[in-house]
Amino acid sequence: MLDTDFFRRWMAATAAAMDREADRLTELDAAIGDADHGSNMRRGFSAVGDVLGKEAPATPGSVLTLAGRHLISTVGGASGPLYGTLLRRTGKALGDAQEVTQEQLAEALGAGVTAVAELGGAKAGDKTMLDALLPAVAVVGASFDRAREAALAGALETVPLQARKGRASYLGERSIGHQDPGAASSALLVGALAETAGASGGGDA
Repeated sequence: MLDTDFFRRWMAATAAAMDREADRLTELDAAIGDADHGSNMRRGFSAVGDVLGKEAPATPGSVLTLAGRHLISTVGGASGPLYGTLLRRTGKALGDAQEVTQEQLAEALGAGVTAVAELGGAKAGDKTMLDALLPAVAVVGASFDRAREAALAGALETVPLQARKGRASYLGERSIGHQDPGAASSALLVGALAETAGASGGGDA
């Protein structure tokens, strides 16, 4: 079972990953975006860590709901609303349970990813964060490690794609040959989940 502390540690691990990889994310974004994705992710998840420390939400769902709400208010551009929607909708799907199973988290994440797709109007293959999230969600109920691998593979598979959504889509064929920064940061989020599960002594169903 996954308790509130697990979700707090997941957000902390995500913040550490975004801080560590901020320069790489910005470099990816410089090629096909505004060159601010790394700094936005670092700032947003750092702020999430701060607010979780102050408000101490009592359930897994409330951890993610608070994190999502804070990302929307602190991260500029499209990233704030998209990541905020992902976490808020996932948190809402978890409800008021004190503990959740890995399968329940997988189902809730699926709802969150669906909400992201609806908000951005994107689908698999459009060279967005969904290309990392969709394959991860498909396997996370069975294995956090497989979800991490699927997200990483999905992010890498955006390199040969032409962007059809977001700022990168304005570049047309010039977006080909570059990894999508949103997919890269989404892989970090999933990787932090697997890291947290491993530190907890397993977690895979």
